Amino acid sequence: MNLLAITSQTWITVGIVAGIFAGTALLIGILILVVGKVFKVNVDEKITNILNNLAGANCGGCGCSGCSGFASKLASGEGNLSDCHVTSPEKKAEIAKLLGIELKDEEPTVAVVHCNGGNENCGQKFEYKGNPTCAANNSLLGGNKMCSYACLGCGDCKAVCPENAIEVTDRLAHVDPDRCISCGACISTCPKKIIDRIPASAPVYVACSSKCKLKEVTAVCKVGCIGCGVCAKVCPHGAITMKDNLPVFDYTKCTGCLTCVEKCPRKIIISRKVTAEETPEQK
Repeated sequence: MNLLAITSQTWITVGIVAGIFAGTALLIGILILVVGKVFKVNVDEKITNILNNLAGANCGGCGCSGCSGFASKLASGEGNLSDCHVTSPEKKAEIAKLLGIELKDEEPTVAVVHCNGGNENCGQKFEYKGNPTCAANNSLLGGNKMCSYACLGCGDCKAVCPENAIEVTDRLAHVDPDRCISCGACISTCPKKIIDRIPASAPVYVACSSKCKLKEVTAVCKVGCIGCGVCAKVCPHGAITMKDNLPVFDYTKCTGCLTCVEKCPRKIIISRKVTAEETPEQK
């Protein structure tokens, strides 16, 4: 066989191989298009538009795993827009238009820890040496604090806070209101359920969650509320009522006079030291 014939045969072989590769690639491409069309997931345009207007914090404070889940919940009519405390009022207004609902006025809020019983003030039932989380601590006889309502101070709330707004000192969590975006991640994480939102303009808050009576409280905590009701009696604006041995504030009536702070024998009503512009108008 001469050289010309060999060269010709080689190019024929190369052409066949190239053709096989090209045909295979074309077939794979067609299969991908067919599979993509058959198994295409139709994303609701409403969900996408809602998601584009949400803050994107994915904090979980709304009760969903993230903003995507919350957007789906809103689109289906099962969610409540007020459950998100991170998205701006302007963006919420856009979402309300998409949903065809009326947007309610919402006052900004911040989270507070309703406890002041760190290791210095609240006794311990035992020395806890297990998994260093509040959830694990709480699973063992309700935690090592003698007060069943006390902050366990392991920092689960701090761990989930997306803004680093929580510090834990002396086994007691504290929220920095200047950093808090009121997402609610700490609220849903706390096993004791002693973290709550209050209006950002609130002059005071109650740093106790115990519903126990005087003797039970004094036996376990140096600063726990004893349910005496002095704060409610001395409030000149009727902003305080007693419920389950704890003071409850009507912040629409509270003027920030701090009479309750001065008169509380256990000092569990804490002044937030907000500015005069932030407090409700004095009547």
